[in-house]
Amino acid sequence: MEILSNYSTLLVVLTAIFGFLMAFGIGANDVSNAMGTSVGSKAITPRQAIIIAIIFEGAGAYLAGGEVAETIKDGIIDPTLFIHQPEILVLGMMASLLSAGFWLVFASRVGWPVSTTHTIIGAIVGFACVTVGSDAVEWGSLSGIFGSWIITPFIAGIIAYLIFSSTQKLIFDTEQPLFNAKRFAPFYMGLTILIISLVTIKKGLKHIGLHLTNGETFLISLILSVLATIACAFYLRSQSFEKKATAGFGAVEKVFRLLMLLTACSMAFAHGSNDVANAIGPLSAVVSIIDHGGVIAGKTTMAWWVLPLGALGIIAGLAVMGQRVMDTIGTGITDLTPSRGFAAQFATATTVILASGTGLPISTTQTLVGAVLGVGFARGIAALNLAVIRNIISSWIITLPAGAFFSVIIFYTLKAILL
Repeated sequence: MEILSNYSTLLVVLTAIFGFLMAFGIGANDVSNAMGTSVGSKAITPRQAIIIAIIFEGAGAYLAGGEVAETIKDGIIDPTLFIHQPEILVLGMMASLLSAGFWLVFASRVGWPVSTTHTIIGAIVGFACVTVGSDAVEWGSLSGIFGSWIITPFIAGIIAYLIFSSTQKLIFDTEQPLFNAKRFAPFYMGLTILIISLVTIKKGLKHIGLHLTNGETFLISLILSVLATIACAFYLRSQSFEKKATAGFGAVEKVFRLLMLLTACSMAFAHGSNDVANAIGPLSAVVSIIDHGGVIAGKTTMAWWVLPLGALGIIAGLAVMGQRVMDTIGTGITDLTPSRGFAAQFATATTVILASGTGLPISTTQTLVGAVLGVGFARGIAALNLAVIRNIISSWIITLPAGAFFSVIIFYTLKAILL
């Protein structure tokens, strides 16, 4: 207990640094989930992807990241088992952050799109098992999280399959694809805006002090969706668009490029809101314990600077090291066009937004791969690069034990130095 009072400032500073490193790794690795398909489909350039992601990843992390942070902080292990030794929980959370941050930076350096959720959960479970035993782990909560790793890619794959199949049937496999693109694209636009608006208003505004009922939220989102549908319809029939469009599928893809930009923004926001919890959850736990003099409170108020720190770390990581993993996701799994990329990103954003709204941490990497696989299956199994998929899945398998292994080593190192 003395360590918490004698070195409180040092512990908070070190944990903040480790949390920033973890957030940096999230930005470096998981930028592929938000931007990889956009770049791979040539809808936007890598430079444009980084600018968009900086804005919307940061906004999602700061405005809508608080809800899911509680699951990471309190839902993986039983903190009451550490009541008589809070310093062990503090060092364990510090070790988990440093372990996860190290692994994510390494994976990003070699271009592996791994799961940040797998990494931090493996790290936390690893230190808990070697300190107070497996009883510290909330296996019931983990079963739900493990289930989400299977269910969410499946859901994303189905949504992507349906969206892509609908575009093929309604637009591409018709005698007048450009005419039908102008006809149906506004409805895709409206659906996209509806989802973006729902998550932004429901989660984002809640964190800045404006609370709306579910009915009010849906009504506002529906109005924005209708306005977007009308605006898109007018634009696609304007002379400005006609001058840019040429006959054939190239013009149709230009229509989907507009939708791709919106889904890229929504995916970045959704990703920031969900995965920032992997960094700030353990950090928030440490700050709370130290602020309360070693008392492990059941429900705490997050320090004002924790969310901004996580957002800043994500932005820095994606700007500095995001390119390699972006290339793996964007061009490795299957050949993407704006219409295919739109289906994958829309499905991923929808799934991640739903998960973030319920406070369930999911793997956005697995969700995206599930969505891209859904698009690939809609085109036929030959459209998928099975070798790349195999390598990606292998990296997922390695990640969970790697997080636990490094966490144990770092924990004992910190314990030897500080205790």
